[in-house]
Amino acid sequence: MGQHSSASAPIYCGVPQGSVLGPALFSLYMLPLGLIFSKYNISFHCYADDIQIYLPLKSDVSASLQPLFNCLHEVKIWLSHNFLTLNENKTEIIVFGSHTPLDQLADALGPLASHLSSTVRNLGVFLEGSFKLEKQVSTVVKNSFYQLRQISKAKPFLPLKDLEKLIHAFITSRLDYCNSLYSGLQHSSLCRLQLIQNAAARLLTGTRIHEHITPILAKLHWLPVKYRIDFKILLFTFNILNNLAPSYLSDLLHSYNPNRALRSSNHRLLAQPRTRMKSRGDRAFASVAPRLWNNLPVHIRTAESIQSFK
Repeated sequence: MGQHSSASAPIYCGVPQGSVLGPALFSLYMLPLGLIFSKYNISFHCYADDIQIYLPLKSDVSASLQPLFNCLHEVKIWLSHNFLTLNENKTEIIVFGSHTPLDQLADALGPLASHLSSTVRNLGVFLEGSFKLEKQVSTVVKNSFYQLRQISKAKPFLPLKDLEKLIHAFITSRLDYCNSLYSGLQHSSLCRLQLIQNAAARLLTGTRIHEHITPILAKLHWLPVKYRIDFKILLFTFNILNNLAPSYLSDLLHSYNPNRALRSSNHRLLAQPRTRMKSRGDRAFASVAPRLWNNLPVHIRTAESIQSFK
């Protein structure tokens, strides 16, 4: 405080909480964990003390899981030596894309079976093994309509511009959050999300329920939900091609290089990977992004700034 400072004290383990450098120091403190995961060829993401690991499963599930068991055993030893502990109450396991019943997977998981779940929450998004995102859509719909009811109570006291800002803050932000994951969702799910935007537009403009909503959205310059999803993916793609995106996204896209010289060679086209499943492979970013990008006019694909691209 002012000219005075507290006495210094050596730290032999851990990271001081509440310090400005706390997050960065903790990331450095946890750095050796990445070496353990890499040792067993396990992919991972770390954000502070939140760790996610990924492992592909083959037909022989038990053999596929053995590297995971060995890795977790070594991780627990490292945590113990560094005065840390694994919070098993917050540990969850989910299997994506498998048609194997959960009870059979539980047998293969052994002591980890108690952590097996059909739905997990990742950075506020509910993910399901079936990729349908039903719980995520239901949560967004429920919370958004609740917020719309609250906003409607404040409408008589707000100018139109402030009301629109409020709708964008509480409704549009929910529709846009991680909305690139909604690409390829069932039509019924997208319709539920579109109903939220329609209700928000009616609230803002005072449009009656029987009036057609499309002209209202156009007048407000609001892209419908489906096109907002495509727009978000195209923004990611533009950033990737202009070296403005992280490597884990950039590695998913590759430029189209024909075997012989073509007039389209300098049109910034992307290679379209082959996929096996329309409901899964076609929804992957590596498949959706090139498809949307290649359908854009040439003058948009070759835009030099994000402003002109938009």
